Amino acid sequence: MELILKSYNLKLKHTFRISRKTIDFQPSLIVELQDAGFSGYGEATSNPYYNITIDILQKDIQKIKNLITESGSETPEEFWSKISPFLQDNPFALCALDNAYNDLYARKKGEKMYELWHYTIHNNPLTNYTIGIDTVENMVLKMEELPWPIYKIKLGTPDDISIVKELRKHSNSIFRVDANCAWTVQETLENAKELKKLNVEFIEQPLKAEDWEGQREVYKNSVLPIIADESCISEDDVVKCHNHFHGVNIKLMKCGGITPGRRMIGEAKKLGLKTMMGCMTESSVGIAAIAHLLPELDYVDMDGALLLAEDIANGVKIVNGKTFYPDRIGNGVILL
Repeated sequence: MELILKSYNLKLKHTFRISRKTIDFQPSLIVELQDAGFSGYGEATSNPYYNITIDILQKDIQKIKNLITESGSETPEEFWSKISPFLQDNPFALCALDNAYNDLYARKKGEKMYELWHYTIHNNPLTNYTIGIDTVENMVLKMEELPWPIYKIKLGTPDDISIVKELRKHSNSIFRVDANCAWTVQETLENAKELKKLNVEFIEQPLKAEDWEGQREVYKNSVLPIIADESCISEDDVVKCHNHFHGVNIKLMKCGGITPGRRMIGEAKKLGLKTMMGCMTESSVGIAAIAHLLPELDYVDMDGALLLAEDIANGVKIVNGKTFYPDRIGNGVILL
């Protein structure tokens, strides 16, 4: 099996701001695995919050190049188990390799990934479109630029409730809010009451990731559902979120790819947690992996490629929140 790495600097349509960072470009690494005349694709992006750079991604993957190139006959689960001990400190690299191998495996089987897993796509959830922190005027303009059935609004400012009140004047769409760890317990409980009046569906990660005691209090007293993000990174975190959150937002790059992601979905369902999958700011390569898991999800945030000024790949298409799959096997991706 041949390993090919390609790095890109993805330009965004607009400056993207959340409570802890602001970006105009998103560095990304595409992993291509070639075998038996087929190519499988995976993606990982840089992320300062998790100390991930493109250089680190490339170096960690190159360290196990021989292990990768000697592979090809294993199932995706076997491949993940084979390489994961060497990438325990870099789940982003593990994700890119695992997603590429899942894609390659499905293509060699002549099936789309969701077909290989026996999923049906008839009741897929709609994806939200994210509005990053900005002036209220610019946030309104972004909503008007792309009318959408569900918006996820990034918060974490002194004027959070005022922002949502103003945005609500311009849209009847479903609102979700994501505070990215910026609130306290009291702020969350008070904000939840106001946000419920504004027809907000749920709040994502209001508290710092390690504040489990505070999150338990929020869970018991919030008038809105609370979804874990930064508190749910790996497989072991799902059970921790039980009785602390109402659902979990699984990120493939954080957990190490499709293979552990599917296990996390199964565990969350057993515990009665709502299942959500989120994305990074990434190309259609990364978004395609999420798209094939849609049948197992209650909510999804897979708008990463929609935020780009120009995509580097062709894969699934998202129109007004709905996902359309290309008539191609595997994850359906082709690089442009």
